[in-house]
Amino acid sequence: MASLKEMRNRIGSVKSTQKITKALNMVAAAKLKRAQDQAESARPYARKMAAVIANLAAGVSGDGAPRLLAGTGSDQKHLVIVATGDKGLAGGFNSNVIRAAKERINSLINQGKDVRIIAVGRKVRDGLVRIYGDRIIRTFELSDHKVIGMAAAEPIAALVAEEFEAGNADVVTLFYSRFQSVISQVPTPRQLIPAVVDGDAAPIDLNGAVYEYEPSEEEILETLLPRNITTQILAALYENQASFFGAQMGAMDNATRNAGDLINSLTLQYNRKRQAQITTELIEIIAGAEAL
Repeated sequence: MASLKEMRNRIGSVKSTQKITKALNMVAAAKLKRAQDQAESARPYARKMAAVIANLAAGVSGDGAPRLLAGTGSDQKHLVIVATGDKGLAGGFNSNVIRAAKERINSLINQGKDVRIIAVGRKVRDGLVRIYGDRIIRTFELSDHKVIGMAAAEPIAALVAEEFEAGNADVVTLFYSRFQSVISQVPTPRQLIPAVVDGDAAPIDLNGAVYEYEPSEEEILETLLPRNITTQILAALYENQASFFGAQMGAMDNATRNAGDLINSLTLQYNRKRQAQITTELIEIIAGAEAL
C-alpha cells in the first residue's frame, strides 16, 4: 500500500495536471469565439459561390463544359485531402476525421482505384503514414500560419490543380470536421472535382429574365471554378479550426472535472490512512504506558 508521502505526491501531481487542463480549457474557449465567427462568416460566401456556379452551369453542357465541372470522364484516380489539426488534446476530433477518411480510402482501394493522399495537419500525417506510406504525396502543417487564411488554402488548392492538370486525379475529395456546436463536430466529405453544386444552393432566381454573358459561361466558369476550390478549402479549414477548439474545450473541461474527482478520492483515502496511522500510534503509546 502506498505511503502517506507517496499519496501526497500523487495528489500534488494530479493538482498540477488539473491546472494545465483548466488553462487549456480557458485558452480554447478564448480562441473558439473567433474561430466560430470565421467559420460562420465563410458559409454564406461559399453558398453564394455555389449558387453562381449552379446558375452558370445550367447554361453549359457537352464538350464545352470546363473539365473541373465535367470531370475527366473517369473515376479511376482519386485524390483524397484529409484535414485535421497539428495538435492533440482535443478528444476524438482528429481520430474521427481520420477514421472517416480511412473508410473511404479503404473502400476505394478494395475497388481497385488508384488513391493518393494530401495530409493537412501533423496529426493526420502521423495517423496515416504507417498505413498508406507512399500514397501520401504532401503534408501541409497549419502551425506554419499564425492565422488561418488564404495563405493556408492557396498552396493546397494549387497542388490540387497541378495534380488534376497532370492527369493524376479524376476525383478530388476533401475530408474535414464541420462545426455544429461545442459538443458536436461532424466529419464531412466534400467533393471538389468534378465540382458538385451543393443541394442547398439553388440557382440564382433571374425572375424570368434571360442573360447573355460576356465572356461566355464557359469562360467565366474556367476562371471561377479554380477559385471555388480555394474557397471550399478555406471554408473547410475554418470549420476545422472551430471544431478543434470546440473539441479541445470540451475535452479539457472533462479532464479538469475528472482530475477534481480524483483529487477528492485521493484526499479521502489519504485522510483515512492518516487517521488510521494516528490511531495506531496512540494505541501503541497507551499500551506502552500501561505496561510501565
